[in-house]
Amino acid sequence: MTDEQVIDLVNRTLAEEFELNLADLTPEAHLITDLGLDSLDFVDMVVVLQNAFHVSLREEPSIQQIRTVGEIHQLVIAKKRELDAQS
Repeated sequence: MTDEQVIDLVNRTLAEEFELNLADLTPEAHLITDLGLDSLDFVDMVVVLQNAFHVSLREEPSIQQIRTVGEIHQLVIAKKRELDAQS
């Protein structure tokens, strides 16, 4: 899966789960101030992304610092690469 495919799937997954407009899911979009997500949404987001990509994000220390869509993209891409390297 290419980085662009990961980004596309992250965006589609978030748009569907949180009823967001795909056009709003830009890398610089802030999850709270721009997209209106709250702390419970963050928990749901982690679960949904784990299921979509079959990766573990819950134990990832950097998950607590995620604030933008671009940061989600980078984290999922890194985890996906890590998983692919183990295969």
